Amino acid sequence: MTGTVGAPARARIQIVPVKGLPIAGAVLVFELVAIAGNYRWALIFSHVVGGALWTALDLFLGLVLGPIMGRLSIPARIEFTSRFMPKMVIIMPTLVTMNLAAGFQVALLFGNLNPASANHAWLIASFVVVGVMATIALGVLEPANIAVLFELNKPEPNAERIERLMKRFIYTAGVTGLMQVATLVIMTRVASR
Repeated sequence: MTGTVGAPARARIQIVPVKGLPIAGAVLVFELVAIAGNYRWALIFSHVVGGALWTALDLFLGLVLGPIMGRLSIPARIEFTSRFMPKMVIIMPTLVTMNLAAGFQVALLFGNLNPASANHAWLIASFVVVGVMATIALGVLEPANIAVLFELNKPEPNAERIERLMKRFIYTAGVTGLMQVATLVIMTRVASR
């Protein structure tokens, strides 16, 4: 691939890092086995770890990384983005799936989906918050992420478009991170009953 005149050629970005697929696959197999066997510890582990990592990543992206990236030069942003964003293509869907699938199974296991459960209303509130977050993560974050990677693979990437998409990605991650705080309040309320 050639860059601009006088600039060194950039390596083509691998949009989906193939080396990460076995790890994501192993996590999802673990999840499926936990759900199929209704293994209490494995379900709680998947739900808590998936939720904690999703929350931490969203908060870090929106509140720490976003302001740092806003101060970087365009070439530095592009360099960082080309290395960081492919990993997010695998990490975010895996964490969202891990958290939501195990969380639903845990709710079934503990009877919290029964309308007579004291936690039923809290879980419905959680479903609404998490449903919005999952829609944002998979419907806004991932498409922005993939669009950035395709743009970076063009012979002449549009730096302004990349900047707009990255801002969308970072701000949206921050919003979902703050929504995660609401989920933490709900989940700790459910766990304390």
